[in-house]
Amino acid sequence: MVEMSEAANILNNATENSLVLMDEIGRGTSTYDGLALALSIARYLAKTNRSLTLFATHYFELTGLSEEISEVSNIHVSAVEYKDDIVFLHSVADGPASQSYGIQVAQLAGVPKEIVHAAKRELKILESKANTIQPDLFNRTEPQKQELEKINLITKRLSSIKPDELTPKQALDLIYELYQLQDNSEN
Repeated sequence: MVEMSEAANILNNATENSLVLMDEIGRGTSTYDGLALALSIARYLAKTNRSLTLFATHYFELTGLSEEISEVSNIHVSAVEYKDDIVFLHSVADGPASQSYGIQVAQLAGVPKEIVHAAKRELKILESKANTIQPDLFNRTEPQKQELEKINLITKRLSSIKPDELTPKQALDLIYELYQLQDNSEN
């Protein structure tokens, strides 16, 4: 409640002359509630308040906002891994992080070794079930590109249609054509 009260105050009062620092919005709730809130709040700050905002988050999905809103950009703190250790380079780089370092950060923070090792084992189990639980958020490759291409193709086709000028047969043919476009990309 405190986090949301503070967020509400910022959202209701920030202007394009404001500097807004947001850290881990939505962290204290379920994954989907938190992600939905973080996306909506970040989008609102960028589009409505138009404030200069630093929005630190663990939700990799928010990196997509830079494709949606031209004023949004992604940055991350550079890091390198060496064996089981991580070294943060204290330099900021463009783009989203290439992976999550949660377990390494826990280790750096002094979490007991047995918990770090247990977390690594749990992570392997969860990653092996990734397709049934949650997709790999850092793997933004071909399936997503293909999905966007499919949406663009269907949208382009729909925008060329004048519905009032279609005969019933043309409308039915169009439905089959769009179904075929949608169905082929899912196979």
